[in-house]
Amino acid sequence: MDFYSIIPKIAIFAIPVIFAITVHEAAHGYVARLFGDNTAYMLGRVTINPIPHIDPFGTVILPLIMLLIPGGFLFGWAKPVPINFSALRNPKRDMLFVAAAGPAANFLMMIGWAILAKVSILMGDASYAVPLRLMSSAGIFINAILMVFNLLPLPPLDGGRVAVSLLPRAYGNVLARIEPYGFIVIALLLFTGVLGMILGPLVTGLVKGLMNIFALQSL
Repeated sequence: MDFYSIIPKIAIFAIPVIFAITVHEAAHGYVARLFGDNTAYMLGRVTINPIPHIDPFGTVILPLIMLLIPGGFLFGWAKPVPINFSALRNPKRDMLFVAAAGPAANFLMMIGWAILAKVSILMGDASYAVPLRLMSSAGIFINAILMVFNLLPLPPLDGGRVAVSLLPRAYGNVLARIEPYGFIVIALLLFTGVLGMILGPLVTGLVKGLMNIFALQSL
């Protein structure tokens, strides 16, 4: 597959990917501010403007590489929103809500894209129906991937921080010590194909469930 052959894919996936990553990160900063930490807000990261959130590799280069890989699943990340957990009113408890905010935002965006997909089906043969349907389908899948990926119980992913918050302090501290090595583990899982084997069934089940709820079998 050459670059020019993926231009239509880029056109379809660009907006869903940018929104999925940007809103995910902004949600962390917004909830952190609610619980007492203004770090992200002061740095201008509580915004849906994608520019402050873009990571050159995770937001641009990696998604393009994944589009070029036959059968590859599309995902990426933005620059992590800075959170000062010690500034939270109750750091151990509030970490749960701050970490869960990103995946929750992806879930809500999945529902939003599902509604748009339903609208595109009801539009019938209207000129914008097919592009909207394709973009909505991409939005559902990319948000499902980001949600499931980020909920893996491995720091520094959101799921790891949720686990640290929920576990008794002694066990949570042990898990938290993995954080400096977390992205190395993730990279190994990604390039060995293990990450795809873990995420694939979970993402497929989540998407199928949502499509059944909204009667989107024709997507």
